[in-house]
Amino acid sequence: MWGATACQAIFSVSKTCVRFFLRIMDADMKKAEKMAPRIAVLGCGYWGSNHIRTLKSLGALFAVSDQNTDRAAGFAAEQNVLHIEVDDLFTHPEVDAIVMALPPQFHAAAAIRAVTNGKDVLVEKPIALTVPDAEAAVKAARDNGRIFMVGHVLRFHPAFERLLELIKAGDLGDVRYIHSHRLGLGKFHTENDALWDLAPHDLSMILAITGTEPLEVRGEGAAVLDHLSDFAHLHMRFPNNIRGHLFASRLNPYRERRLTVVGTKAMAVFDDMEQWDKKLAVYKHSIWQDNGQWASTTEEPTYVKIAQGMPLTRECQNFIDSINTRSEPVTDGEEAIRVLRILTAGTVAHDKAS
Repeated sequence: MWGATACQAIFSVSKTCVRFFLRIMDADMKKAEKMAPRIAVLGCGYWGSNHIRTLKSLGALFAVSDQNTDRAAGFAAEQNVLHIEVDDLFTHPEVDAIVMALPPQFHAAAAIRAVTNGKDVLVEKPIALTVPDAEAAVKAARDNGRIFMVGHVLRFHPAFERLLELIKAGDLGDVRYIHSHRLGLGKFHTENDALWDLAPHDLSMILAITGTEPLEVRGEGAAVLDHLSDFAHLHMRFPNNIRGHLFASRLNPYRERRLTVVGTKAMAVFDDMEQWDKKLAVYKHSIWQDNGQWASTTEEPTYVKIAQGMPLTRECQNFIDSINTRSEPVTDGEEAIRVLRILTAGTVAHDKAS
């Protein structure tokens, strides 16, 4: 016979065990709620392969797909994920979202097909080659309650995020001028020129700084290899007396990745070719008139400490967070449309070689 004290002890232990297991179940349920969405990558080329490896590292890669089935199968085997045929991908019941890294002329149609089948999308830049196609894709996502994100990856660079903080804090004073240089050799495309291939990153950063679209856009371009601009310049005038200039080239002997912001109190340079401890420099200055003559003082640059981090990893994490919380991503579809408007306004047409 069990005594009353023994029964009470056993009952107390049982209650403790039940509470313990309930806590474990509750933690598991909360963990499941925060599980990464099942994301497929459509397009296994250069940028697609980067997304594949990044999403795998974040635990969110579910499948890969490409018209080149051998290439897709190779990535699927390498990453231990599913290989889904392109025609089956958009209606696959276990795919929550699709990252698209296709030739840009295919982006809009693929995005519309995805969102109308209930998939969230991250579309590499540019999301289309015309503004109407971009607007149709973004509207389709909005009408179907889907997340639409564009791959403007440099918005997630720690150096640019810190630069934006300095500007918003007033450390540079009033922004007066912004210029960016993105130069190098290649890549060469048959459908889009140096402006459309290289400038979206910089335009995304410039729009984030100004907070508005330009009032005027004027483009210049030079086509050397064929009828598409290999060198492109954009001149922009924004509200509040802000001017901007962008220079992009895919036919340059050296690489340059530099964004400069000139303010009334200081100037800042984000140079992505520098080492991490020198990627963001601030130059303080004073300029005044003395007896009708201009005078100025400058200081040596101050290098701003920034936390290291891979922009693509941060971009993909923002996409995952947006899917889980149903909140707008940092680089949404409306931003993509604004960038395309500038690209369209600044594009220079060249006659095709006979």
